[in-house]
Amino acid sequence: MQPTTPLVLCVLLSQVLQLTSAEDLDCTPGFQRKLFHINQPAEFIEDQAILNLTFSDCKGNDKLHYEVSSPYFKVNNDGSLVALRNVTAVGKTLFVHAQTPHAEDMAELVIVGGKDIRGSLQDIFKFERTSPVPRQKRSIVVSPILIPENQRQPFPRDVGKVVDSDRPEGSKFRLTGKGVDQEPKGIFRINENTGSVSVTRNLDRETIATYQLLVETIDVNGRTLEGPVPLEVIVIDQNDNRPIFQEGPYIGHVMEGSPTGTTVMRMTAFDADDPATDNALLRYNIRQQTPDRPSPNMFYIDPEKGDIVTVVSPALLDRETLENPKYELIIEAQDMAGLDVGLTGTATATIMIDDKNDHSPKFTKKEFQATVEEGAVGVIVNLTVEDKDDPTTGAWRAAYTIINGNPGQSFEIHTNPQTNEGMLSVVKPLDYEISAFHTLLIKVENEDPLVPDVSYGPSSTATVHITVLDVNEGPVFHPDPMMVTKQEHISVGSVLLTVNATDPDSLQHQTIRYSVYKDPAGWLNINPINGTVDTTAVLDRESPFVHNSVYTALFLAIDSGNPPATGTGTLLITLEDVNDNAPFIYPTVAEVCDDAKNLSVVILGASDKDLHPNTDPFKFEIHKPTVPDKVWKISKINNTHALVSLLQNLNKANYHLPIMVTDSGKPPMTNITDLRVQVCSCKNSKVDCNTAGAPHFSTTAVLLLSFFSLARL
Repeated sequence: MQPTTPLVLCVLLSQVLQLTSAEDLDCTPGFQRKLFHINQPAEFIEDQAILNLTFSDCKGNDKLHYEVSSPYFKVNNDGSLVALRNVTAVGKTLFVHAQTPHAEDMAELVIVGGKDIRGSLQDIFKFERTSPVPRQKRSIVVSPILIPENQRQPFPRDVGKVVDSDRPEGSKFRLTGKGVDQEPKGIFRINENTGSVSVTRNLDRETIATYQLLVETIDVNGRTLEGPVPLEVIVIDQNDNRPIFQEGPYIGHVMEGSPTGTTVMRMTAFDADDPATDNALLRYNIRQQTPDRPSPNMFYIDPEKGDIVTVVSPALLDRETLENPKYELIIEAQDMAGLDVGLTGTATATIMIDDKNDHSPKFTKKEFQATVEEGAVGVIVNLTVEDKDDPTTGAWRAAYTIINGNPGQSFEIHTNPQTNEGMLSVVKPLDYEISAFHTLLIKVENEDPLVPDVSYGPSSTATVHITVLDVNEGPVFHPDPMMVTKQEHISVGSVLLTVNATDPDSLQHQTIRYSVYKDPAGWLNINPINGTVDTTAVLDRESPFVHNSVYTALFLAIDSGNPPATGTGTLLITLEDVNDNAPFIYPTVAEVCDDAKNLSVVILGASDKDLHPNTDPFKFEIHKPTVPDKVWKISKINNTHALVSLLQNLNKANYHLPIMVTDSGKPPMTNITDLRVQVCSCKNSKVDCNTAGAPHFSTTAVLLLSFFSLARL
């Protein structure tokens, strides 16, 4: 039976090369042997051959180049695999990549007994070794093409070849898909006659990791003869990305005295390389610690997880004894599982040693002294304390309490937020004559509670001795204010009262003299020796110096001290009203038309400066001796108002009408006031009072004004 001739796409992996038999090609490019097994030695010795590899591109192996997956090995020109240095663990598998301008292939070395460092190359390239695909007549059989990223010139370069000896004459190969005729276009192409697949530029796995292409054969008219068949191009990762710390700034906190092994924080970096390879397998270490005291190794970082933990004893992690409670660590992340050939990235971790309240505040001395003048208030002494804890925390901030010696609550103590001192103040004036000395017992605590193994001791209490200084205090009036009630218009020289002032300085036996300090109306006099107050003028309740019937005056009491001290007393005189003011009327001018049908002239109101009952009801009358009868009339409206009206029309002129108003006082007071009435000419809605010599007010307007005044009362 004649063997069928398949359409074969040559690729890098051994599985694919096994698809082509000797009867198809006289020479098969690639490694003659793809898979090797060796036992894990105690150590791979430098320059000692491990095995020999045989590779052929069927064209003389011009410019043959080998690459090994581990940086600790190389392949010599004769195909021998050797170690570059003495090394023990390299993993379970090594891969060797061979390449010429015409072909490339990969061989696998399985190390029996080796420790697994990372997944196999099958995981990296995302396909598994499979059995050879059965050959079918006129079927396109393809396997993934593997191309390392970041290849250098020259381009284009062949990465595979389609072989079909029974291909109809005139037929061509066609390649399609993203990377060929779809964006990004032009990366791959196929020789339509020979079937060679080539790449036109270097690839970046971090941009595109795989390309899914389609290969087929077509006739001269472009019709498909075979296919299309999927062709996957896998970009082999190279270690071309450094680890990057993306989440900074990195700040951690740990409490002072924390146990060894306390986790402070976690730092992790990102590597853009293939996470299934050692290219993205990171290891962490601390490159530098600042400061380096009390130990250059205060912290440790888990090389795989990135957890930073304390490694010193709790005693060394004492914030109060540290040179600086802030540490800066330079953290390095290295790929290739931390091997020397791995790329690195660094970041700074800042670690703060947080304070706990393990030191109680202590007074700088057991006793404090203070002096204060009697009668004064304010801060008299600042109590100083020491506390080794962090000044920015409640473990340092002090709270003071007076625990003895303050029964009258004359003292208070507050904390100065800047200095932490206790500001002791007098809030109620002290009296030397009552007590010249005071002794206070004061305790200090922190805002935050102390840790369980620390307590407040004797140094957390202090005694304050306060000496009160005697000063010459001014005399004090009793009572103050002094109040007296008198009728206005009492006789000049009448005695109102005798004031009384005493000197608080009872031990000094001083004399007191009196004087007038403020007497707005000039009505009063005081005897400087005995304090008797009498009048020097008539007291008038209606005076502008009297408010709400009360007159206010101030007196001084001056002692005989050196210098003399003065006290001030207030006298409030309530003045009782007498009927000493006659009432008065308003308004005093009115006008009326000479032909008015309504003979009402004006509504009069009356007022009186006195108080009830010396005011209304008022009595309104026309003073008849000077007024003709049967012309004017006045009528009572209420207790305070009356209506003036005419009994007949008058000629245009000015008239003077005497109005007599009398209050209800006992005895009553009467006042006579002329009401000037202007009789005006009122024609065609115009009021003419010129002849009368009066303002141009109509009678109606005057009546409205009067009713308005009435309504307000």
